[in-house]
Amino acid sequence: MTIRPLLTSIVLACASVAAQAADKLTVQLDWLPGGDKSFVYSGIEQGFFKEEGLEVQVLTGRGSTDAVTKIATGTADVGFGGISALMMAAAEGNVPVKAVMSLYSKQPDALFTRASSGIKTLKDMEGKTVAMPTFSSSNALWPVVLQKNGVDAEKIRVIKTDPSTMAPMLAQGRVDATINWVTVGPAFKDVLGQAKQELAVLPWTDFGLDGYGWSALASDKLINEKPEVLQRYLRALTKSVEFAIANPQQAAADLKAQVPEANATVVQAEFEASIPLLRNEVSQANGFGTFDPALLKATWGWVSQSMNYAEDKVDPETLVNRSFVKP
Repeated sequence: MTIRPLLTSIVLACASVAAQAADKLTVQLDWLPGGDKSFVYSGIEQGFFKEEGLEVQVLTGRGSTDAVTKIATGTADVGFGGISALMMAAAEGNVPVKAVMSLYSKQPDALFTRASSGIKTLKDMEGKTVAMPTFSSSNALWPVVLQKNGVDAEKIRVIKTDPSTMAPMLAQGRVDATINWVTVGPAFKDVLGQAKQELAVLPWTDFGLDGYGWSALASDKLINEKPEVLQRYLRALTKSVEFAIANPQQAAADLKAQVPEANATVVQAEFEASIPLLRNEVSQANGFGTFDPALLKATWGWVSQSMNYAEDKVDPETLVNRSFVKP
């Protein structure tokens, strides 16, 4: 055999081994693949995960609690969810999951209403009807946010429903408001626009809600047994977020490449709506992805009050692992 064919054979063999050596990770979303998650698909389409020797499979979910459960039970290795859902799970029992990267250093929860409704403050909701998802980390916070703002929760009628029905219900006037994350505002705006209505968004951060929201989660099993794999995943994830922030239109196209039925225009608008949650004065002061002890404690304070937990029932520091993200 000549040298050239021999070298070619060696290169092909090494490439084959490298392909087989890619570490597989199952990534659990907390919901359907909306625009706020477009950076995950940029990680796939732009090759950031592949560059780190990772092959990822993305699973859709049914809320943050569902995501925590899937990661805890081994259905997924890593995923995303509101850190409040992790805190609630820990308060109810041992949960083998940690938050390993903060994504939203501001809370995304908001009240959506029609601009014509006259609802300008949470107090204006007394005597009105609000729709909320059946499973959402926002639900537990709602009564406490109301209490903090002097609103009588008993005077507000609550309807729990599937998230896909809430925008039509609001557009048709079947409810006065809905509880959502600000990231889905563009989709609601589109639906209300078709009904000749204008969307008004009341972020709960305007009414005193502080703390961490959406976070990257990982199983204790992965943290303990394959920390180097998790490190590579989070490195690729950070690149994906940075790319999407700099290129929101391409990030939307990346999601659409994986989810053909997605509306790229809405996806882009949804991701752009999430940028202030990803990049803000909190993340700039403490470093993207980090968990400031004081703000983490404040987050648990909101959760413990909302669920009537004793303040010392959970030490929030035990629910985060800072080994993989440095300030």
